[in-house]
Amino acid sequence: MSYEKKREQFSNRYPTVMDLAERAKKRMPQVALAYLDGGTGDEALLQQNHTAFQRIAFIPRFCKGPLQVNTETKLFGKTYAAPIGMAPVGLTGLMWPKAEHFLAATAKRLQIPFCLSTVATETPETVGEIVGDMGWFQLYPPKDKPLLHSLLQRAKDTGFHTLVVTADVPMASRRERSKRAGLSMPPKITLKMIWQGITHPNWTYHTLLRGMPRLRTVEHYANNNDMKFVSGFVGNRLGGTLDWDYCQELKALWKGPVVLKGILHPEDAVKAVEIGLDGIYVSNHGGRQFNGAVTALEALPHIVKEVKGRVPILFDSGIRTGLDAMRALYLGADFILAGRPFIWGVAALGKFGGDHTAHILIDDLKNNMVQLGVESVAELRKAEITLG
Repeated sequence: MSYEKKREQFSNRYPTVMDLAERAKKRMPQVALAYLDGGTGDEALLQQNHTAFQRIAFIPRFCKGPLQVNTETKLFGKTYAAPIGMAPVGLTGLMWPKAEHFLAATAKRLQIPFCLSTVATETPETVGEIVGDMGWFQLYPPKDKPLLHSLLQRAKDTGFHTLVVTADVPMASRRERSKRAGLSMPPKITLKMIWQGITHPNWTYHTLLRGMPRLRTVEHYANNNDMKFVSGFVGNRLGGTLDWDYCQELKALWKGPVVLKGILHPEDAVKAVEIGLDGIYVSNHGGRQFNGAVTALEALPHIVKEVKGRVPILFDSGIRTGLDAMRALYLGADFILAGRPFIWGVAALGKFGGDHTAHILIDDLKNNMVQLGVESVAELRKAEITLG
């Protein structure tokens, strides 16, 4: 059965992303939920990411007759059905087995991008077969050049065309909620884990079918498939080395669009443009990395002002509705990505979850644009607002 045959049923039962989140949280074990939903420290930035959007209130205009919103968006030479895509999420199979495969299929069906993480639980080779020409690849920069060259070649050979380089993980964050939940790599078979498996039978059943989550992309290089060894390999060999020379080298190696992810300071954005990168990705890692950072939405207009339209600006962190997306587009973002909402969708509804999450966000974006009285992003940016 296709998603379209279930769309009305899902729309009535789960009309918002947070409805999907509520169902997902009942179907996921605590260790997976803590990894997905957690931040770091007291997690204040998670809430700040959300409330930042609420400070922007639009002043709608009426009596415009019928409005036809066009969300089709061109970015890096590709045409997407909407300016909304799927942000990279690591260890995705812990939240729901085969999540990357389900979301890649959604991307191809709906013509929106899906970004595969270096530390995904499925490989570029298997995801590339599914995602078609909607695939982006997110890179945690390796310390070793042979490893870097191999990762880039595998991604390129399997059809991924846009490279997203993560800058905002100079080292692993503490993620205290995950520690309290008992997350370890490999997952330890404890009485607590056994009880979580028993009390979450859907997750357990699908995990048994797929096997325990593994970092399948990088285990290829570890010469040992033991998960503890692979996790140590990731910690020692990925990240912590990124500088501007490395960024320039990546641009030369990839020979395609290269986007720098995690930018919050305008001067970093300007430098990225100056060295020839193709896009700026404004993000605070969804509040998961540095609890003391500004919200991505606060940083966005300052970066837009300095970049001056020279390259596209992408945005994530805190997106839960189409209205959130509309507010970020108003402030100058050219494209919006969301991470947690799409994982909640898959955990809630399985293979239909990505489609339904995209439907919620895109339909809500269109609806709110009509409520405001605009048909395009260009018109949206001329709207009047008040700041709370």
